[in-house]
Amino acid sequence: MDLLKQTLELCKIYDIKPEKSKGQNFLVNEDVYDQVISCANLEKDDVVLEVGPGLGILTFKMSKLVKKVLAVELDEKLAEVLNTLIISKEIKNIKIFNNDVLKIKGDNVSKLGKYKIVANLPYNITSIFLRKFLTIANKPELIVLLLQKEVVERIISKPPKMSLLSISVQFYADAEIIAEVSKNNFYPAPQVESAIIRIKPRPFCRSGKENKPVFNNYEDEKRFFRLLKYGFSAKRKMLKNNLSSALNIEQAKIEEILRFLNLDLKCRAEQLSIDNWLDIFEKIDPILSSRLNEE
Repeated sequence: MDLLKQTLELCKIYDIKPEKSKGQNFLVNEDVYDQVISCANLEKDDVVLEVGPGLGILTFKMSKLVKKVLAVELDEKLAEVLNTLIISKEIKNIKIFNNDVLKIKGDNVSKLGKYKIVANLPYNITSIFLRKFLTIANKPELIVLLLQKEVVERIISKPPKMSLLSISVQFYADAEIIAEVSKNNFYPAPQVESAIIRIKPRPFCRSGKENKPVFNNYEDEKRFFRLLKYGFSAKRKMLKNNLSSALNIEQAKIEEILRFLNLDLKCRAEQLSIDNWLDIFEKIDPILSSRLNEE
Protein backbone atom coordinates (compact mmCIF):
# COMPACT_ATOMS: atom_id res chain seq x y z
CA MET A 1 0.00 0.00 0.00
CA ASP A 2 1.41 3.42 -0.92
CA LEU A 3 1.66 6.12 1.75
CA LEU A 4 -1.21 8.23 0.45
CA LYS A 5 -3.59 5.26 0.58
CA GLN A 6 -2.23 4.29 3.99
CA THR A 7 -2.72 7.84 5.28
CA LEU A 8 -6.27 8.06 3.90
CA GLU A 9 -7.13 4.70 5.45
CA LEU A 10 -5.78 5.71 8.88
CA CYS A 11 -7.68 9.00 8.71
CA LYS A 12 -10.87 7.07 7.87
CA ILE A 13 -10.41 4.40 10.56
CA TYR A 14 -9.68 6.91 13.34
CA ASP A 15 -11.90 9.72 12.02
CA ILE A 16 -9.00 12.12 11.65
CA LYS A 17 -9.69 15.37 9.84
CA PRO A 18 -6.41 17.26 9.26
CA GLU A 19 -6.73 20.79 10.64
CA LYS A 20 -5.17 23.58 8.61
CA SER A 21 -4.95 25.82 11.69
CA LYS A 22 -2.63 23.26 13.32
CA GLY A 23 -0.46 22.82 10.25
CA GLN A 24 -1.58 19.20 9.86
CA ASN A 25 -0.32 18.21 6.42
CA PHE A 26 0.82 14.59 6.40
CA LEU A 27 3.87 13.72 4.31
CA VAL A 28 3.02 10.88 1.90
CA ASN A 29 6.25 10.39 -0.05
CA GLU A 30 8.53 7.53 0.97
CA ASP A 31 11.59 9.11 -0.69
CA VAL A 32 11.26 12.30 1.36
CA TYR A 33 11.07 10.30 4.59
CA ASP A 34 14.25 8.50 3.53
CA GLN A 35 15.95 11.86 2.86
CA VAL A 36 15.06 13.09 6.34
CA ILE A 37 16.42 9.91 7.91
CA SER A 38 19.58 10.02 5.80
CA CYS A 39 20.49 13.59 6.71
CA ALA A 40 19.84 12.91 10.42
CA ASN A 41 22.73 10.39 10.35
CA LEU A 42 20.84 8.06 12.66
CA GLU A 43 22.78 5.39 14.56
CA LYS A 44 21.71 2.48 16.74
CA ASP A 45 22.56 4.25 20.03
CA ASP A 46 20.77 7.50 19.15
CA VAL A 47 17.90 9.01 21.12
CA VAL A 48 15.60 11.00 18.83
CA LEU A 49 13.22 13.72 20.00
CA GLU A 50 10.58 13.86 17.28
CA VAL A 51 8.20 16.81 17.16
CA GLY A 52 4.94 16.58 15.26
CA PRO A 53 4.93 12.83 14.50
CA GLY A 54 1.46 13.00 12.93
CA LEU A 55 0.44 9.45 11.99
CA GLY A 56 3.81 8.03 13.00
CA ILE A 57 5.19 6.93 9.63
CA LEU A 58 8.58 8.56 10.26
CA THR A 59 8.39 7.55 13.92
CA PHE A 60 8.15 3.86 13.09
CA LYS A 61 10.87 4.07 10.45
CA MET A 62 13.28 5.71 12.91
CA SER A 63 12.45 3.24 15.68
CA LYS A 64 14.02 0.46 13.59
CA LEU A 65 17.31 2.38 13.42
CA VAL A 66 17.80 3.99 16.84
CA LYS A 67 17.77 3.21 20.55
CA LYS A 68 14.71 5.30 21.39
CA VAL A 69 12.21 7.71 19.80
CA LEU A 70 10.49 10.24 22.06
CA ALA A 71 7.65 11.73 20.03
CA VAL A 72 5.92 14.92 21.17
CA GLU A 73 2.45 15.42 19.67
CA LEU A 74 0.28 18.39 20.63
CA ASP A 75 -2.94 16.99 19.15
CA GLU A 76 -4.63 14.75 21.73
CA LYS A 77 -6.41 12.58 19.17
CA LEU A 78 -3.27 11.95 17.12
CA ALA A 79 -1.36 11.09 20.30
CA GLU A 80 -4.04 8.50 21.16
CA VAL A 81 -3.88 7.02 17.65
CA LEU A 82 -0.09 6.77 17.87
CA ASN A 83 -0.27 4.97 21.21
CA THR A 84 -2.83 2.56 19.75
CA LEU A 85 -0.59 1.84 16.76
CA ILE A 86 2.48 1.33 18.98
CA ILE A 87 0.62 -1.23 21.09
CA SER A 88 -0.73 -3.05 18.02
CA LYS A 89 2.75 -3.20 16.47
CA GLU A 90 4.33 -4.19 19.82
CA ILE A 91 7.04 -1.54 19.50
CA LYS A 92 8.98 -1.02 22.74
CA ASN A 93 11.34 1.87 21.92
CA ILE A 94 8.79 4.59 21.12
CA LYS A 95 7.22 6.83 23.75
CA ILE A 96 4.49 9.34 22.90
CA PHE A 97 4.06 12.58 24.84
CA ASN A 98 0.82 14.51 24.35
CA ASN A 99 2.35 17.88 25.08
CA ASP A 100 3.41 21.24 23.72
CA VAL A 101 7.11 20.94 22.92
CA LEU A 102 7.61 24.61 23.80
CA LYS A 103 6.54 23.86 27.38
CA ILE A 104 9.03 21.05 27.95
CA LYS A 105 11.33 22.07 30.81
CA GLY A 106 15.08 22.28 30.37
CA ASP A 107 15.58 19.88 33.31
CA ASN A 108 13.67 17.18 31.44
CA VAL A 109 15.74 17.74 28.30
CA SER A 110 18.93 17.47 30.37
CA LYS A 111 17.89 13.96 31.41
CA LEU A 112 17.99 12.83 27.78
CA GLY A 113 21.77 12.92 27.57
CA LYS A 114 22.85 13.05 23.92
CA TYR A 115 19.95 13.37 21.49
CA LYS A 116 18.93 14.51 18.03
CA ILE A 117 15.80 16.38 16.95
CA VAL A 118 13.70 15.50 13.92
CA ALA A 119 10.63 17.68 13.42
CA ASN A 120 7.91 18.71 11.02
CA LEU A 121 7.18 22.16 12.40
CA PRO A 122 4.34 24.58 11.70
CA TYR A 123 5.61 28.00 10.64
CA ASN A 124 4.22 29.87 13.63
CA ILE A 125 6.47 28.16 16.21
CA THR A 126 9.69 27.84 14.18
CA SER A 127 11.48 30.87 15.61
CA ILE A 128 10.69 30.24 19.28
CA PHE A 129 11.34 26.48 18.88
CA LEU A 130 14.82 27.07 17.46
CA ARG A 131 15.59 29.70 20.07
CA LYS A 132 14.59 27.24 22.81
CA PHE A 133 16.69 24.32 21.63
CA LEU A 134 19.71 26.31 20.45
CA THR A 135 20.05 28.07 23.81
CA ILE A 136 19.03 25.22 26.12
CA ALA A 137 21.76 23.81 28.39
CA ASN A 138 21.61 20.34 26.83
CA LYS A 139 21.63 21.18 23.14
CA PRO A 140 20.83 18.51 20.54
CA GLU A 141 23.69 17.06 18.52
CA LEU A 142 21.73 17.69 15.34
CA ILE A 143 18.40 19.18 14.27
CA VAL A 144 16.64 18.10 11.08
CA LEU A 145 13.49 20.02 10.21
CA LEU A 146 10.87 19.90 7.49
CA LEU A 147 9.75 23.51 7.15
CA GLN A 148 8.15 25.99 4.84
CA LYS A 149 10.68 26.67 2.07
CA GLU A 150 10.42 30.42 2.64
CA VAL A 151 11.38 30.00 6.31
CA VAL A 152 14.34 27.78 5.42
CA GLU A 153 15.57 30.41 2.96
CA ARG A 154 15.32 33.05 5.69
CA ILE A 155 17.28 30.89 8.13
CA ILE A 156 20.23 30.38 5.74
CA SER A 157 20.21 33.91 4.27
CA LYS A 158 23.32 36.09 4.19
CA PRO A 159 23.84 39.88 4.02
CA PRO A 160 22.16 41.91 2.60
CA LYS A 161 19.12 39.73 3.36
CA MET A 162 19.70 38.88 7.01
CA SER A 163 16.84 38.72 9.51
CA LEU A 164 16.47 38.30 13.23
CA LEU A 165 15.70 34.63 12.56
CA SER A 166 18.79 34.01 10.41
CA ILE A 167 21.10 35.66 12.95
CA SER A 168 19.45 33.82 15.85
CA VAL A 169 20.12 30.47 14.16
CA GLN A 170 23.52 31.18 12.61
CA PHE A 171 24.84 32.57 15.89
CA TYR A 172 24.43 29.14 17.50
CA ALA A 173 24.64 26.68 14.61
CA ASP A 174 25.63 25.82 11.07
CA ALA A 175 22.56 25.48 8.85
CA GLU A 176 22.19 24.05 5.37
CA ILE A 177 19.29 23.26 3.08
CA ILE A 178 19.21 19.58 2.14
CA ALA A 179 16.33 19.35 -0.33
CA GLU A 180 13.24 21.15 -1.53
CA VAL A 181 9.96 19.30 -1.05
CA SER A 182 6.98 19.94 -3.31
CA LYS A 183 3.61 20.63 -1.71
CA ASN A 184 2.27 17.70 -3.77
CA ASN A 185 4.06 15.34 -1.36
CA PHE A 186 1.57 16.13 1.41
CA TYR A 187 -2.02 15.28 2.27
CA PRO A 188 -3.81 17.58 2.26
CA ALA A 189 -1.53 19.64 0.03
CA PRO A 190 -0.53 22.93 1.71
CA GLN A 191 -0.42 26.20 -0.20
CA VAL A 192 3.35 26.55 0.17
CA GLU A 193 6.46 24.60 -0.80
CA SER A 194 8.63 22.98 1.88
CA ALA A 195 12.29 22.12 2.40
CA ILE A 196 14.47 19.96 4.62
CA ILE A 197 17.08 21.83 6.65
CA ARG A 198 19.91 20.40 8.76
CA ILE A 199 21.12 22.47 11.71
CA LYS A 200 24.30 21.56 13.60
CA PRO A 201 24.62 23.40 16.95
CA ARG A 202 28.07 24.71 17.93
CA PRO A 203 29.58 27.36 20.21
CA PHE A 204 29.64 30.72 18.46
CA CYS A 205 33.03 32.27 17.84
CA ARG A 206 33.98 35.26 15.74
CA SER A 207 35.18 34.61 12.21
CA GLY A 208 38.78 33.39 12.35
CA LYS A 209 38.67 32.97 16.15
CA GLU A 210 37.27 29.46 16.46
CA ASN A 211 38.58 28.86 19.98
CA LYS A 212 37.41 32.10 21.56
CA PRO A 213 33.72 32.24 22.57
CA VAL A 214 32.11 35.64 22.09
CA PHE A 215 30.37 36.05 25.44
CA ASN A 216 31.48 35.06 28.92
CA ASN A 217 28.01 35.08 30.45
CA TYR A 218 24.32 34.85 29.61
CA GLU A 219 23.60 38.49 30.51
CA ASP A 220 25.94 39.75 27.76
CA GLU A 221 24.22 37.42 25.32
CA LYS A 222 20.78 38.72 26.34
CA ARG A 223 21.84 42.33 25.82
CA PHE A 224 23.29 41.46 22.40
CA PHE A 225 20.01 39.97 21.22
CA ARG A 226 18.08 42.88 22.66
CA LEU A 227 20.23 45.16 20.51
CA LEU A 228 19.40 43.01 17.47
CA LYS A 229 15.67 43.32 18.15
CA TYR A 230 16.01 47.09 18.30
CA GLY A 231 17.96 47.10 15.05
CA PHE A 232 15.32 45.06 13.22
CA SER A 233 12.36 46.83 14.85
CA ALA A 234 11.51 48.86 11.74
CA LYS A 235 12.86 47.07 8.69
CA ARG A 236 12.51 49.97 6.25
CA LYS A 237 14.31 52.44 8.50
CA MET A 238 18.04 52.98 8.59
CA LEU A 239 19.86 51.27 11.45
CA LYS A 240 20.97 54.54 13.02
CA ASN A 241 17.35 55.67 13.33
CA ASN A 242 16.21 52.42 14.96
CA LEU A 243 19.07 52.31 17.45
CA SER A 244 18.97 56.00 18.28
CA SER A 245 15.24 55.85 18.99
CA ALA A 246 15.23 52.57 20.95
CA LEU A 247 18.36 53.24 23.01
CA ASN A 248 17.87 56.97 23.48
CA ILE A 249 21.34 57.67 22.11
CA GLU A 250 21.99 60.70 19.93
CA GLN A 251 21.99 59.81 16.25
CA ALA A 252 25.34 61.56 15.86
CA LYS A 253 26.85 59.09 18.34
CA ILE A 254 25.45 56.12 16.38
CA GLU A 255 26.88 57.61 13.18
CA GLU A 256 30.25 57.99 14.90
CA ILE A 257 30.25 54.28 15.79
CA LEU A 258 29.23 53.22 12.28
CA ARG A 259 31.90 55.44 10.76
CA PHE A 260 34.57 54.02 13.09
CA LEU A 261 33.57 50.49 12.01
CA ASN A 262 33.64 51.44 8.32
CA LEU A 263 29.94 50.77 7.94
CA ASP A 264 27.60 52.68 5.65
CA LEU A 265 25.82 55.41 7.62
CA LYS A 266 22.65 54.59 5.69
CA CYS A 267 22.83 50.84 6.28
CA ARG A 268 19.84 48.80 7.39
CA ALA A 269 19.87 45.91 9.85
CA GLU A 270 19.46 43.25 7.14
CA GLN A 271 22.69 44.33 5.44
CA LEU A 272 24.95 43.50 8.38
CA SER A 273 26.81 40.28 9.20
CA ILE A 274 26.92 38.77 12.69
CA ASP A 275 30.48 40.07 13.10
CA ASN A 276 29.25 43.58 12.19
CA TRP A 277 26.63 43.32 14.92
CA LEU A 278 29.19 42.17 17.45
CA ASP A 279 31.38 45.15 16.59
CA ILE A 280 28.43 47.50 17.10
CA PHE A 281 27.52 45.81 20.38
CA GLU A 282 31.08 46.19 21.70
CA LYS A 283 30.87 49.94 21.07
CA ILE A 284 27.32 50.55 22.28
CA ASP A 285 27.17 48.27 25.34
CA PRO A 286 29.72 50.28 27.39
CA ILE A 287 27.66 53.42 26.76
CA LEU A 288 24.53 51.76 28.10
CA SER A 289 26.42 50.21 31.05
CA SER A 290 27.91 53.55 32.10
CA ARG A 291 24.46 55.11 31.92
CA LEU A 292 23.12 52.43 34.29
CA ASN A 293 25.99 53.03 36.72
CA GLU A 294 25.14 56.72 36.86
CA GLU A 295 21.50 56.07 37.80
